[in-house]
Amino acid sequence: MKPLEKRAWLSSPTMHGPELQYMTEAFESNWMSTVGENIGVVESLITQRIGCGYAVALCSGTAALHLAVKLAGVKSGNRVFVSDMTFSATANAIMYEGGEPVFIDADRDTWNMDPAALERAFELYPAVKTVVIANLYGTPGKMTELCEIAHRHGAVVIEDAAESLGATYEGRQTGTFGDIAAISFNGNKIITGSCGGALLTNSKEAAHRARKWSTQAREDAAWYQHEELGYNYRMSNVVAGVVRGQLPYLEEHMAQKRAIYERYREGLRGLPVTMNPYEAAKAEPNFWLSCLLIDEKAMCPQERGDLEARYEGQSGKSCPTEIIEALARYNAEARPIWKPMHLQPFFRDKAFVSAGPGEDVGADIFRRGLCLPSDNKLTADRQERIMEIVRACFA
Repeated sequence: MKPLEKRAWLSSPTMHGPELQYMTEAFESNWMSTVGENIGVVESLITQRIGCGYAVALCSGTAALHLAVKLAGVKSGNRVFVSDMTFSATANAIMYEGGEPVFIDADRDTWNMDPAALERAFELYPAVKTVVIANLYGTPGKMTELCEIAHRHGAVVIEDAAESLGATYEGRQTGTFGDIAAISFNGNKIITGSCGGALLTNSKEAAHRARKWSTQAREDAAWYQHEELGYNYRMSNVVAGVVRGQLPYLEEHMAQKRAIYERYREGLRGLPVTMNPYEAAKAEPNFWLSCLLIDEKAMCPQERGDLEARYEGQSGKSCPTEIIEALARYNAEARPIWKPMHLQPFFRDKAFVSAGPGEDVGADIFRRGLCLPSDNKLTADRQERIMEIVRACFA
């Protein structure tokens, strides 16, 4: 088989035309900085689409998470429960305020925070007052149950919806379950601004405070008056132009991503693998990334250090490392599942709580899982070639 002539990306930006129009308007009007029409329009479009009271457009989803942690009142030394299987920004935001992450294991139904593990965490650490829940790969966690547990214990919920824009749980948009939420417009997200993010809230006061902090906490004075710590976190009018042009295409992108997921699920049927799961009766993911989990009995030997991996090929068996390397040889991008935070060198001294002693669902998913090429421009015929490569790994 020959390599793909054009690289099959994990997830790349898909531009439509209006993005350039709004960027050009910012350029021609000379509103190139953190003030301009595009910013206000983007904030309005987000609130309308998601159904939240207020959106604060920021330079990144990480900035939104940081300000959410600050709004939640996290202080130095405060423990914070946080999803274990997630991108590091979810946990880093806690560290920015001096908080102490306590990592909560994933469940097998959604790969997101396990309600049973969260309940056990509150038994171990009853004083915790903040919970940060991530929706992994565009799939909602068990948000109703998780929020009920957190609120019953008097905790503020921060929803990391960076990857799940447009996804719903029980008919409700992700980003509206948390007392505060964050979304991302990073370059590989389902809607992009090249960068950027937004903080979501139903509190006018919280939105005002976040907006103020994001512009260096400048007071309402004729001169630059500062009475508290601020940050340079505001979204630029140029980036907002890209987001503004992208947002009307969210449903189209979601439909394309779902089609890719369904083609993988059908095309790989018969192999000892399963796709990343979701609660079909309750959740409608945005299918940002299609992921694969190899059955335990079909795993060939694989070893991973902190920086390198190796495997021993066996007939009829494979592993994430073999599949990722095979796809790379044929010009297709795949990646490992997020390595759980409690396994990261930087966080190894932090507490980890699972549903039961000795359990570690996230570590098992990381060991056996990978993210497949999921670019919404991936055609059916190119996807079939990718599946041929995956099948060959199990030959």
